[in-house]
Amino acid sequence: MKFREGLLSGSRCEGPWPVIVLGAALCALLAACGEVPGMQMDDVQMARRDHGTQALSSRPVPVLTDITLATINRMSSELRQANDKAAVELSGANLPYTLGPADVLQITVWDHPELAIAQGSQNQTAARPSDPPAGFVVDQAGDIQFPFAGSVSVEGLTPAQIQKKIVAALTVYFQDPQVTVRVASFRSRQVYVDGEVHAPGIQLLNDVPMTLAEAIGRAGGFTDNADQGRVLLTRSGQTYVLDVAVTRGGQGFPDLTLRRGDMVRVMPREESGVFVMGEVNRPVTAVPREDGRLMLADALSQAGSFNPGTSSPQQLYVIRGVQESGMPQVFHLDARSPVAMMLASRFPLEPNDIVYVDASDLVRFNRVLSLLLPAIDAGLTAAVVTK
Repeated sequence: MKFREGLLSGSRCEGPWPVIVLGAALCALLAACGEVPGMQMDDVQMARRDHGTQALSSRPVPVLTDITLATINRMSSELRQANDKAAVELSGANLPYTLGPADVLQITVWDHPELAIAQGSQNQTAARPSDPPAGFVVDQAGDIQFPFAGSVSVEGLTPAQIQKKIVAALTVYFQDPQVTVRVASFRSRQVYVDGEVHAPGIQLLNDVPMTLAEAIGRAGGFTDNADQGRVLLTRSGQTYVLDVAVTRGGQGFPDLTLRRGDMVRVMPREESGVFVMGEVNRPVTAVPREDGRLMLADALSQAGSFNPGTSSPQQLYVIRGVQESGMPQVFHLDARSPVAMMLASRFPLEPNDIVYVDASDLVRFNRVLSLLLPAIDAGLTAAVVTK
């Protein structure tokens, strides 16, 4: 009654009520210490794919997958299937070279040297590298102008097909003309090699098929910063991610034949990094090796391993990008035993993965308590003064 009367009258209250109120508030705050936003993965509200259980929450939650040997084997199989699919889509029969705009033809009609004058002449000592050699240049319409034959459409034809067209046109003026057609300069078909190579730029295709390995070699080879596990090949508007690491035999991709308009980009290793954060000694962006591989154990090693004073090794998570469901995929590993770390040495990471090491329960409690103690001290001081 004295406390109630004091509130109604506005006078100073007497008795132990300040301590009781502060004690109740302290108990409520300490009870909430276990729920620290952003500090702990909620295992209860995640569906465990390996055990077939369902999420307990009605809202969408990430799928939690334990890192086991079966999980690693399944991921390796999926990677091989993706590589095989890309190899099938990019492979095909090597077609003969067909002419296009800017190509230069050398056409010889035997016993008729006067026709050779039409090809023109070029002073080789004064010629610039970009100047075409003497011959008939295919114009942008895909035609050449040849004496007596007039305008001849040659785009998309092989030298043998062009030879037959020239012979048919000259038969009207000459008896049984003997014609030789060869390509003097291949300039219409180009591929582009960019990124982490020593000499990026345009590579010209000719009648000998150019492989991916040859194109990279002509560009000076990989730099020290090249990610050989992520070479992007763009063809017909679709981009493929190829693993061409020499140390693994390239999985057949170095023998891939390039086609006109292909764009090859060798990614830098920094763009394939993985973010390691949480209770580690040195949070870093881990980068893959030159062969493009980055295992979970490698990323932890670059981060200086677990912080022995604050980490909870049994709460090691790998968060992977948004899936079709709109939620990230989360992998969990209990890394307290050396056997578990053997699994980490075989678990492959992907670019932009997040490796998170959670804090122990005691560390979370101490951190929240350190935030509350100043407010508690101030409240107790005010209660003593009021008393």
